Amino acid sequence: MAAAAAAAVGGPQPPQPELPAPGLALDKAATAAHLKAALSRPDNRAGAEELQALLERVLSAERPLAAAADGEEAAAAGGGGGPGAAEEEALEWCKCLLAGGGGYDEFCAAVRAYDPAALCGLVWTANFVAYRCRTCGISPCMSLCAECFHQGDHTGHDFNMFRSQAGGACDCGDSNVMRESGFCKRHQIKSSSNIPCVPKDLLMMSEFVLPRFIFCLIQYLREGYNEPAADVPSEKDLNKVLQLLEPQISFLEDLTKMGGAMRSVLTQVLTNQQNYKDLTSGLGENACAKKSHEKYLIALKSSGLTYPEDKLVYGLQEPSAGTSTLAVQGFAGATGTLGQLDSSDEEDQDGSQGLGKRKRVKLSSSTKDQSIMDVLKHKSFLEELLFWTIKYEFPQKMVTFLLNMLPDQEYKVAFTKTFVQHYAFIMKTLKKSHESDTMSNRIVHISVQLFSNEELARQVTEECQLLDIMVTVLLYMMESCLIKSELQDEENSLHVVVNCGEALLKNNTYWPLVSDFINILSHQSVAKRFLEDHGLLVTWMNFVSFFQGMNLNKRELNEHVEFESQTYYAAFAAELEACAQPMWGLLSHCKVRETQEYTRNVVRYCLEALQDWFDAINFVDEPAPNQVTFHLPLHRYYAMFLSKAVKCQELDLDSVLPDQEMLMKLMIHPLQIQASLAEIHSNMWVRNGLQIKGQAMTYVQSHFCNSMIDPDIYLLQVCASRLDPDYFISSVFERFKVVDLLTMASQHQNTVLDAEHERSMLEGALTFLVILLSLRLHLGMSDDEILRAEMVAQLCMNDRTHSSLLDLIPENPNPKSGIIPGSYSFESVLSAVADFKAPVFEPGGSMQQGMYTPKAEVWDQEFDPVMVILRTVYRRDVQSAMDRYTAFLKQSGKFPGNPWPPYKKRTPLHPSYKGLMRLLHCKTLHIVLFTLLYKILMDHQNLSEHVLCMVLYLIELGLENSAEEESDEEASVCGPERCHDSWFPGSNLVSNMRHFINYVRVRVPETAPEVKRDSPASTSSDSLSSLHSSRRPKVLQRENSGTAQVFSLVAERRKKFQEIINRSSSEANQVVRPKTSNKWSAPGSAPQLTTAILEIKESILSLLIKLHHKLSGKQNSYYPPWLDDIEILIQPEIPKYNHGDGITAVERILLKAALQSRMNKRIIEEICRKVTPPVPPKKITAAEKKTLDKEERRQKARERQQKLLAEFASRQKSFMETAMDVDSPENDIPMEIATAEPQVSEAVYDCVICGQSGPSSEDRPTGLVVLLQASSVLGQCRDNIEPKKLPITEEEQIYPWDTCAAVHDVRLSLLQRYFKDSSCLLAVSIGWEGGVYVQTCGHTLHIDCHKSYMESLRNDQVLQGFSVDKGEFTCPLCRQFANSVLPCYPGSNVESNLWQRPSNKSIQDLIKEVEELQGRPGAFPVSISSETNLSKEMESVMKDIKNTTQKKYRDYSKTPGSPDNDFLFMYSVARTNLELELIHRGGNLCSGGASTAGKRSCLNQLFHVLALHMRLYSIDSEYNPWRKLTQLVEEMNSQQGNEEQQPEVPILYHDVTSLLLIQILMMPQPLRKDHFTCIVKVLFTLLYTQALVALSVKCNEEDRLAWKHTGALKKNACDAEKSYEVLLSLVISELSKGKLYHEEGTQECAMVSPIAWSPESMEKYLQDFCLPFLRITSLLQHHLFGEDLPSCQEEEEFSVLSSCLGLLPTFYQTEHPFISASCLDWPVPAFDIISQWCFEINSFTERHAEQGKALLIQESRWKLPHLLQLPENYNTIFQYYHRKTCSVCTKVPKDPAVCLVCGTFVCLKGLCCKQQSYCECVLHSQNCGAGTGIFLLINASVIIIIRGHRFCLWGSVYLDAHGEEDRDLRRGKPLYICKERYKVLEQQWISHTFDHINKRWGPHYNGL
Repeated sequence: MAAAAAAAVGGPQPPQPELPAPGLALDKAATAAHLKAALSRPDNRAGAEELQALLERVLSAERPLAAAADGEEAAAAGGGGGPGAAEEEALEWCKCLLAGGGGYDEFCAAVRAYDPAALCGLVWTANFVAYRCRTCGISPCMSLCAECFHQGDHTGHDFNMFRSQAGGACDCGDSNVMRESGFCKRHQIKSSSNIPCVPKDLLMMSEFVLPRFIFCLIQYLREGYNEPAADVPSEKDLNKVLQLLEPQISFLEDLTKMGGAMRSVLTQVLTNQQNYKDLTSGLGENACAKKSHEKYLIALKSSGLTYPEDKLVYGLQEPSAGTSTLAVQGFAGATGTLGQLDSSDEEDQDGSQGLGKRKRVKLSSSTKDQSIMDVLKHKSFLEELLFWTIKYEFPQKMVTFLLNMLPDQEYKVAFTKTFVQHYAFIMKTLKKSHESDTMSNRIVHISVQLFSNEELARQVTEECQLLDIMVTVLLYMMESCLIKSELQDEENSLHVVVNCGEALLKNNTYWPLVSDFINILSHQSVAKRFLEDHGLLVTWMNFVSFFQGMNLNKRELNEHVEFESQTYYAAFAAELEACAQPMWGLLSHCKVRETQEYTRNVVRYCLEALQDWFDAINFVDEPAPNQVTFHLPLHRYYAMFLSKAVKCQELDLDSVLPDQEMLMKLMIHPLQIQASLAEIHSNMWVRNGLQIKGQAMTYVQSHFCNSMIDPDIYLLQVCASRLDPDYFISSVFERFKVVDLLTMASQHQNTVLDAEHERSMLEGALTFLVILLSLRLHLGMSDDEILRAEMVAQLCMNDRTHSSLLDLIPENPNPKSGIIPGSYSFESVLSAVADFKAPVFEPGGSMQQGMYTPKAEVWDQEFDPVMVILRTVYRRDVQSAMDRYTAFLKQSGKFPGNPWPPYKKRTPLHPSYKGLMRLLHCKTLHIVLFTLLYKILMDHQNLSEHVLCMVLYLIELGLENSAEEESDEEASVCGPERCHDSWFPGSNLVSNMRHFINYVRVRVPETAPEVKRDSPASTSSDSLSSLHSSRRPKVLQRENSGTAQVFSLVAERRKKFQEIINRSSSEANQVVRPKTSNKWSAPGSAPQLTTAILEIKESILSLLIKLHHKLSGKQNSYYPPWLDDIEILIQPEIPKYNHGDGITAVERILLKAALQSRMNKRIIEEICRKVTPPVPPKKITAAEKKTLDKEERRQKARERQQKLLAEFASRQKSFMETAMDVDSPENDIPMEIATAEPQVSEAVYDCVICGQSGPSSEDRPTGLVVLLQASSVLGQCRDNIEPKKLPITEEEQIYPWDTCAAVHDVRLSLLQRYFKDSSCLLAVSIGWEGGVYVQTCGHTLHIDCHKSYMESLRNDQVLQGFSVDKGEFTCPLCRQFANSVLPCYPGSNVESNLWQRPSNKSIQDLIKEVEELQGRPGAFPVSISSETNLSKEMESVMKDIKNTTQKKYRDYSKTPGSPDNDFLFMYSVARTNLELELIHRGGNLCSGGASTAGKRSCLNQLFHVLALHMRLYSIDSEYNPWRKLTQLVEEMNSQQGNEEQQPEVPILYHDVTSLLLIQILMMPQPLRKDHFTCIVKVLFTLLYTQALVALSVKCNEEDRLAWKHTGALKKNACDAEKSYEVLLSLVISELSKGKLYHEEGTQECAMVSPIAWSPESMEKYLQDFCLPFLRITSLLQHHLFGEDLPSCQEEEEFSVLSSCLGLLPTFYQTEHPFISASCLDWPVPAFDIISQWCFEINSFTERHAEQGKALLIQESRWKLPHLLQLPENYNTIFQYYHRKTCSVCTKVPKDPAVCLVCGTFVCLKGLCCKQQSYCECVLHSQNCGAGTGIFLLINASVIIIIRGHRFCLWGSVYLDAHGEEDRDLRRGKPLYICKERYKVLEQQWISHTFDHINKRWGPHYNGL
């Protein structure tokens, strides 16, 4: 078929006559059908030609070409290749033709039916959420789309969800990349068998049409491309072209999605070489085709590529030929100088030649393989499409199209080969790109799909030389940024290194290429080819050597460096990614014996490269001073391959080691780094700025240590095990610059180090030796032991979360190596060494995460300070580990004092490294140890406990690793006798320990005390007082009195080096190399030194015993333990010595020494027998005495200060406890507020600003610090107990109409429809939504003090978190957030006592008094003419209260601004605060007591303010509801006369609690208790009647009749007014007169509960109806009169509260069951007043029976408010919401969020949903929570709180299995709800304490 198509496409055909004229409208479908029929005939030439001509015309590229030729104006005018009608027309034609006359959609469906969907292959772009399962993955890059993941079974697997950075594709169904067990249900079946064969005619048209279509696309691409001018980036033009082509590419993309059948047609079209040749050759008379071909050639040329037609030979033959002519010989001779072509000069066009710093180096182009870099030949559409894709910098659409085709196997191979062929071109484009980040991601998006497949990678490696190409391309890329190395020999160095300041390194541009390289090296077959290919290894080592010695640091000695360069980031990243990771990839294939050859190859070429490097930098034996580079990748390659060879391949180490001279050179630079680390930590590099510290930290940091410090130390260990130990030890001390310090003399001069650095450098040198000798990471530990040691070290520093442990433990840094973090061994080791501490919640404390903490036995046996020191980035971590260790020992009672780091037994050494232990048995080290012990004993300067600790550690190591049996006479050392032979006879530490040294000759400055003596005195201690002489140095000398030689470490080292060099060079008959020591100052410049002889008479053992005395502070404190208990020598491991301080350490060492040799044991006993003479006290001179006194005085002052501070701290603590535990409003020790002290005559307040106490007065009022906030918490109460769930499917929705706020809203609007507005506004309360809640911290201040405090805040610029202009501040005492001051009403408590006395007036008298008091015109207590400060403040605070909430929550009146509105608002504020307090107490008052909320409450003050303002509005006496409650109206019918006016609200529709607040606030304050009780009694009668009415409406007809009857019988009993039956029957008979009960249809009955009403259930209903009122009233009484609330059981709450309120007569007996009606106390005859009330209802229900009934049934029992219930697993929320579209803009939001109060889905920061500059979350927080919003951010799993104009991140309520948050879902592990955290969140919401508890607030500027 393809052949026929190709024939048809042939050359351009003459137009066919039978086609209709172009002008006519064509019937596409008919034409298509006709053509299809024509093509189906056996002889289809005519049809083919006809189709051909049609396509020519439809897809003609003429039109856009002409436009492009006219330049951009035409394009702009719309004539160009814009997505005009022509393009759309063409697409329509194509669709019709493909479908062959049928419908296109049906065609798609038909093709899809033949899809053998064995692979998913879904392609995604950046930010897509995908999954990776390490359990199922074969390749570490494996990824699955969410659908395949959830349809597969991954329970218990190690998987995570991740956000794709570069894009990717789903691997489900691809068994090369993942195990089949992980396939999802759709892709499990190998479905090729059961898919029917594709009918021939279905896709026939496609085979004809598509080649033309793709060619047309290519022509557009050629056409649109213009070479960018030199300096103008042309992204704009490219993007324009791409936008025009969007529909065409999308069309192709849709085709790929039709499944396998269509993909195979496309593959045919794309790879068919004949088609390509015929269509694109540009031959023939078609001008536009010619022109297009020319453009293509120009584009090729400008890319620095040649079109191979004009060359006779070009590198790549036809891919089908299988092999390639590119042989290796080109590489074998390459010596690393690979040329750079002229074409790449264009990189410098931007003029930033190497960033203006150092000149770039260009290498000669000697052996560049031209064919790889510069030849491209396109033979198919696919190849040219890829070429343009690269040219256009990988447009996303094109990438997606090319990747969508990958499930087609044939295409996959062809595409991979094409990709490899263009690899060099990709690199060149990438280097020039301005958008290299985006481009890198797109490249990796493609390459990771191709190279993760081992089979494919192997095939391409064999057929297209993939490895050669990659290595060459990388090398070529790095060559563009080389500079001359300044290491060692600045002038003559021939070495070049990469310049870390170049954009290429700074921006990580090389990343995609290196990543591909690492990826293919992870395949064994490919890596083996690499390791076998010598030419490639040579080239690769050349590449690595570009990084050797990069980013050189030179120590600044004078000025501080001006500009701190940050290039070190680039340098470390480059070494890790470009050198170390490929190395780990290669190492992962060298695990078995059979791979020895590979290691030998690598080691061989590595050593050659190192030798070249030493030659290039002119290195002999001395490193240049004051410079260091942290980058030695060649050393590290060498070290790691050595380690692998010994550990896994059983290679003989010596067979791969070089000669001694090379080893000496190898050790210099790594040792230099270790010394520099010590210098940096000693602050010797401070003038280089902070960045040098950054480098030192990065070098040991967990992600780098495996590839940096570990190989370095291992290499030093190898060198030390093979070199002469004396040479090595002296080299160490010389590098650390402390040679001069190691003298017996009390003074010395150091030529290379300042005095203040000596101590820390000495510590550094000894610590390094300890690490070198005790670290076993590469010397014999197994992988599990290493993991355990690493984990213990990290856990000892600090408790860690699981994720930080994973991060801190250096895993094999190559992510592709198959060693997985979090693998099973990790978890098992973790559970073995650590205990899990579940997250704890202190309310108000910070949210804790789940932590792992070391088990006790780990501290006891495994704590290893050496490992901790090696792994700490910050020095403080070492201290932290020691502090934790100390705490453990104290707690477990093992050691009370300050312990020293414990000595830990080491894993045995691998036999290959036994030589390392010779370091411990060399005389040089023994001399150093002896000297240091002596100096410590003599208290010389600059020695610390740390030095002693390390010295003892080294001695103990030596004893542990001594030779098997000790020969007392050691063979004398061959060769000339050296000066240190005069110190010790042999080199075994065990025997040297007992060797006595009598005299030592030292060189000292002339000022030293030793010089002044003529002859040796009997003891040497008295004259060794440490004088402070100015010491300027020269190399230190010392000697023994026996010989005249002076011993010098440096001289020793030089001599050794010379010998070795002479030995190796005399064998090679070479001239001895000159020493390069001219870098050091000439010895003549040193100050005068003179020789003195010291009498010592000590051995190491005697020094140790004296140290024991010194440390313990007692004479003769050491007594050999074996004298008492001979067992000790037989069973030496005694646990008591494991932990302890220096004394314990000394005892342990002496015991080990005694164990190892009988001689030592005898000598120790001897030394102890000689009673040590007491050390004579030093003669103290006057000057010294003065300093001592000073010290003592200082000490005493310090102690006094400590004492004061402690006292202050305890005071502060007790204050904190009493005053302000803000964080938990539950358990406070309350602040007393005035109302609590009845005996004082006037309330006294303390001002927390000026500190004065006094009453609040009219002129100088005091106020409470309060926070006013609008709250909608009350409105969120619902009537059902089940909390609402967050919707997680489309079906679940939350409707707000059952919330308290909604119900109250409906009620008010219903009343306003039928009744007079002013009367409606008195019948209800508002504030369920947007009510104002007032809370206080309980502190008071003068209002004038507060004003000046606010002024000072306003002038203070450093304000964070709150806005002073809005009146916000923090309480000056407890720092609680506040925004207003509530004035305290001046008044004495005495009068309130008077008011509280019970009076014996009758209720009728009291009712009259109340009415009179209410009738008085309101006024402020003082005459209104003189406005006082107090009244002003009262007004201003009222303004604040109003402004706290939005206007819509205040104005409910129909006439705006009516006073009724203010009136309603004010009493509603009181209602809101009472209701909220009730909720804080749990919704009832059973707990009683003055709960803390009560004591801290400001309701009393608030009531005064509200009452004063309410009294300004008087209610007309005839409208006052009080009258309706307490008087009978004479003529009932008068109301019906004025029909046209709306009636007032019937009293039975009034909300009783609102009436209560109105009545009380209308009274003059303070209120008398008996008036209060009177009001409550009257209102209770109304409430009870309402309950009866509601009950009567609820029950059915026959119940009503029965009750009417029973009640009528008892009507004349004596207590008829207090019997609910009587009253109920009355209510029923009265209401029956109206239409209330008539309207009931049958449907109504269904609503009414069918339960039979028993007397008990009726009583319960009535009590429940009345309880909310009683609770609020009791709370109010408690605040106004300060009476405590009694506590009670729930069932007796009604009776207790009613008796507490005085409703129950005191003589009431509680024996028989309690009846609520007994609380009634009717002010007027009950029957009369009830019938009066019922009459109002009847007259209303005449007209509106339905509504009348609805208004009577009130819901009184609201449940407590709750946040929405969240699902157990976070994934259910995430999967539903992260792809959900926003209801406003119908796009998927970038940051979706969901409100946890009402479940609304919002866009965080979404500009699409902005309204009047408010983003959606802020807007929602105002509408839903009156300014408070709680949102769950879907993509981050975090909760964000919005409060007014501020917001804060609250934390997450979802934690993973290890109790950790996963903010931003970075780890992607499954998350589960943490119920405790959610409770805390809900608690803070209900108690309105977000502002107090959360500390990190910031302004959101309405942008959330």
